[in-house]
Amino acid sequence: MDVSTKGILYPSRLPSLHRLPAPPQVAHLVRWFWIPEWDLAPGRTSRQHVLAHPATNLVVQVDDVELSGPATRRTHRDLSGRGWAVGALLRPAMMPHFTDDPGSLRDREVVLELPALHAAVSEAMRGTDREAARQGAVAAYVAWLEGLDLHPSPAALLANEVVDACESAPAITRLEDLAAYLAVSPRTVQRLTRAYVGLPPSALLRRRRLQDAAERLRTDPDVDVADVAAEWGYADHAHLAHEFRAVLGMTPSEYRARSAQRVTGA
Repeated sequence: MDVSTKGILYPSRLPSLHRLPAPPQVAHLVRWFWIPEWDLAPGRTSRQHVLAHPATNLVVQVDDVELSGPATRRTHRDLSGRGWAVGALLRPAMMPHFTDDPGSLRDREVVLELPALHAAVSEAMRGTDREAARQGAVAAYVAWLEGLDLHPSPAALLANEVVDACESAPAITRLEDLAAYLAVSPRTVQRLTRAYVGLPPSALLRRRRLQDAAERLRTDPDVDVADVAAEWGYADHAHLAHEFRAVLGMTPSEYRARSAQRVTGA
């Protein structure tokens, strides 16, 4: 599975996207940094659809800093002109710094007043050497995070483990599996995801399966949809199709056809 494009429904339509790993000193707070950059001709628009990871992102943009809460459905952004963003996919242990109720951020975007972070990242992104600019932006972001001097609680760090297990263990398909894997009770898992993610454990598990199924359909145009359903633990083709329609608003076959169209726009 290509983690550089996982969750991005039509990566060929994005002008440029880079994902940079979080260095060890902040890896308990951030999963990775992501940096899209674009320079489009006047009147041209690039629409990027995303099946986001079940997490909150802190995004430094040209004009502001935005906290984007966990999404429960497909989202999109229309890019035009010239611009960039530097986002951090936050880990659960980071959430208490912003809110004690991450569920209140579900499907919401909130602009935050973080002038020091915005100034440092923006200054780095002005560089003409784009690779150096991106590395400098991440370094500035990391310095800001370290300056917060956060010390997550054991419960917050355990919430990180819950999310890691959801992402990295495909055999885990039920709450009971997840609890057994972590050697905790199902109630503990539910409490942790509610307090530090803002979504129930079932939503995390369903999102991973749907992301993986979508990635498989996009990257292997010859694979049978029924085989994809079986591979990712769906009861049958109909179950996978229902999940696609509910979250993405289309069938698996429609998604595969659309992903093969290398077009820019809506």
